[in-house]
Amino acid sequence: MARRLERIDRPIKVLTEDIYALSSLKTMLYVAAPRLLPALLLLLIPVLAPGDYFQRVATLAAIYGLLALSWDFIALSTGLVSLGQALFFGVGAYVAGLLNLHLGLPPSLTLLLATVIGATICTALLAPCLPLRGIYFAMTTLVYPLLMARTIEATAIVGGTDGLVGVASFSGVWSERYLILIFLLAAAFSVRRLMATDFGLVLRSISDNDQAVRASGINLTYYKLIAVWIGAALGSFAGAYFTHLYMFVGLSAFSLDLSILPIACAVVGGLGTLAGPVMGAFILVPLAEMLRDLGTLRIVAYSLLLVALVLFKPEGILSYLKRKYEQVERWVEV
Repeated sequence: MARRLERIDRPIKVLTEDIYALSSLKTMLYVAAPRLLPALLLLLIPVLAPGDYFQRVATLAAIYGLLALSWDFIALSTGLVSLGQALFFGVGAYVAGLLNLHLGLPPSLTLLLATVIGATICTALLAPCLPLRGIYFAMTTLVYPLLMARTIEATAIVGGTDGLVGVASFSGVWSERYLILIFLLAAAFSVRRLMATDFGLVLRSISDNDQAVRASGINLTYYKLIAVWIGAALGSFAGAYFTHLYMFVGLSAFSLDLSILPIACAVVGGLGTLAGPVMGAFILVPLAEMLRDLGTLRIVAYSLLLVALVLFKPEGILSYLKRKYEQVERWVEV
């Protein structure tokens, strides 16, 4: 008797899209597990990490995860591919350093102010570029971090090539480890809920067909500015946090790596999933540290892994896991 593999969606998946998700404990656990378990694991990292070194790596992964979330949100909400995430990171980092060193503000205030001020500055810089599309917008955003770095280097403002040294650190070890994790979880939850609202529906429509949205009488520039400001705020917070973590900020805050790494995290985790880029950051950042002993071959191994993931799992790890979680495979007789 011949048999074939049949793949079907779980019947329970239909119930989870409505209030029927509350029909039973099994259904509620099915809905909540993919959300609660990763969040719980993320919060346990500072406790489970074996030593200060791995805890610092986890903190860096959270910082880069926030930057990757920023990139994915802008791409998902406006359809614009940014190559200038280093602009958000660098502006937030320098604003936090200046506020702390020159005004004497504590990290609790500089993080908040750097997020708002940095996002406003970055949005003002990118506002003239919003009518651009595709490669033109991407290339323009790539220029901004290079422009900022060369301007600081040539004019010696805000510390020049020496950077800003002596920035205040966090008040305690646990606040240093948990603040970024809590903010990352809150940001991921908030942007996902935002995309599920009517406002998010307009943003998705702009990404899908901006001309149809324009024909509906909706102001595209207004929505794009808000989306860019939110994305810039996430990136600026990551930069500000990095400054207080290492008590220093320099030209490396505008490096090209900070623009490429978020894209790599999004590709590995899953484009357009919001949570996928965060997962990608917690894969790529520790992996880069594990391969550090290989020296220059580290880049080769790192690149081969990325190529393999793109070739064999182009949808991203999170999208693959989500699809498998919502499906059942069984052998049936033909």
